[in-house]
Amino acid sequence: MSWQIDPAHSQIQFSARHMMISNVRGRFDSFTGSVEFDEADPTRSSVEVQIDAASINTREPQRDAHLKSPDFLDAEKYPYLHFKSTRIEKVDDTHGRIVGDLTIHGVTRPVVLSVEYAGQAKSPWGTVSAGFDATTKISRKDWGLTWNHALETGGFLVGDELTISIELEIVKQAESVTEAARA
Repeated sequence: MSWQIDPAHSQIQFSARHMMISNVRGRFDSFTGSVEFDEADPTRSSVEVQIDAASINTREPQRDAHLKSPDFLDAEKYPYLHFKSTRIEKVDDTHGRIVGDLTIHGVTRPVVLSVEYAGQAKSPWGTVSAGFDATTKISRKDWGLTWNHALETGGFLVGDELTISIELEIVKQAESVTEAARA
């Protein structure tokens, strides 16, 4: 069954160490995607998400401009980050793992997202939504994002490890006549 990501009730966030002493948090304000969610057998599901690189937002315009530059995302040359699942593993009724390919800065590498299923609800307008929270940690260097600056006190300005947190609300799409005929 096809589901669409509800961007008004979803977010893709990240955090990275700053000067080895604190975390900088940010998000992507623009993304689209779809989910084929098999409620009977979640392992037969799939996820695909496209993120607008230029929509990065850390609440600091100069930093955002730098993150969009060739030093990091190179948003002009690589306008999108992309994730496509390759396998879904069920851990228990509310937890699983999504294994997939993440493309950043023109480099594609595998990642594993730890996922929690929050359940489903029917809206007052008759639509059905499902909620998921997912997290992963990646090394930005694995995607060629190597810019940094050494600090006088030791260490570096930007940490290597990125924590990615995703909150998705997906909306069940009306079943088409062809899908109903196949059932």
